[in-house]
Amino acid sequence: MSEFEMTKTVAAPARTVFAEASDLSESSRWMSPSFHFRVEEPPAVTVVDPPEHRGEPALVRVEEDQMRVEWGTRGSGHYAGWLQVEGTEEAPSEVIVHLSFFDEDQAPPRRAVEDALRRSLDRLGEIVEGADRD
Repeated sequence: MSEFEMTKTVAAPARTVFAEASDLSESSRWMSPSFHFRVEEPPAVTVVDPPEHRGEPALVRVEEDQMRVEWGTRGSGHYAGWLQVEGTEEAPSEVIVHLSFFDEDQAPPRRAVEDALRRSLDRLGEIVEGADRD
């Protein structure tokens, strides 16, 4: 099993961060282009993996009261992940993303995953920090 986790502090209130992070229909605004959700009938989604654009059925659960989003593949059980926002109504907040790949042979290279997580969290931070100034 391969596990990855990354944390970012952002200068925005936790609810602002969670509202952006949990809006699955807008996830392409901040998620890595190598990973995004095609929203279906919740909690079902398809995780689309460019460049092949193949989709894998997945489930997503959004826990507003816990400011947490969890997802995982259906059927194949290849991977699962979660995103947690921590903080208060005051800035800053902390965003934690965790990914687990259960089959070592299916796991992407560590550097690629870490780079994608870093870029995604940086974009999320830019979006919510800009929204908080508006």
